[in-house]
Amino acid sequence: MEITVHLPDDLTTHSNPGREALEALVVEGYRSGKLSHFQASQLLELSRFEFDAFLKSRNVDDHAYGFEDLQEDRAVIRQLLTKGLVPQALA
Repeated sequence: MEITVHLPDDLTTHSNPGREALEALVVEGYRSGKLSHFQASQLLELSRFEFDAFLKSRNVDDHAYGFEDLQEDRAVIRQLLTKGLVPQALA
């Protein structure tokens, strides 16, 4: 799905206003609990560890890696195992 957002002209002076808007949206979604850790990291195309660093750089520490995040990670690992993309020894 693609979403188009019209930003005010004064934001166009920023180096990457689209990315800044996406990051702000993701941070708020994560803080409010609307987005899980996994969902938020996927929106920003970051690994779990990169997303943790992203949150730390923005002083966001009010949510920890939770059970839902674990369940989503386990589902991804199962999919990768099925496709033969993860060695069985790592599972």
